[in-house]
Amino acid sequence: MAKRRNIFQERLDKHIEELRELYLGLYDDEHAFEYFLGQLKKSYTARKQSLRKLDEKREADPGFYNSNKMLGMMLYTENFGGDLNGVREKLPYLKECGVNYLHLMPLLDSPEGKSDGGYAVSDFRKVRPDLGTMDDLEELTGACHRRGMMVCLDFVMNHTSEEHEWAKAARSGDIGAQQR
Repeated sequence: MAKRRNIFQERLDKHIEELRELYLGLYDDEHAFEYFLGQLKKSYTARKQSLRKLDEKREADPGFYNSNKMLGMMLYTENFGGDLNGVREKLPYLKECGVNYLHLMPLLDSPEGKSDGGYAVSDFRKVRPDLGTMDDLEELTGACHRRGMMVCLDFVMNHTSEEHEWAKAARSGDIGAQQR
């Protein structure tokens, strides 16, 4: 019986030194880097098979994003479609326009009136209720992928609101959260 390939490990081995250099250049914490690698593996293990296949396709053509066939569009969900389902309904139009890369501006949950343009995220695992749900986001990305379109979310991991669990933990005296 043929040994099953460990795609995650192959990709990690290929890029580990670059990841290490970039990560440690920012944070200079080997323990945190090892934690980061563990989280990568955990996330990959939980990744849907359809996304793993997409990963393999992109790995086979590492310069895919440099193609002159790439046409991206940045949009604010609420201004373009009203909500995520509205954007999904407009995918045929975007496809007709040749768009194959959709860059969605901040749409994660953030406190009303203190959202910093959507970058003061209170929950990285929740879409703003006025825009939809995580299921709606998953349906939109699936519909994009079926049309050969890529999706990117615009968010910055180290920008959180004072309502995010990390900020609350830091304010309560959690030394680990204060050092993040």
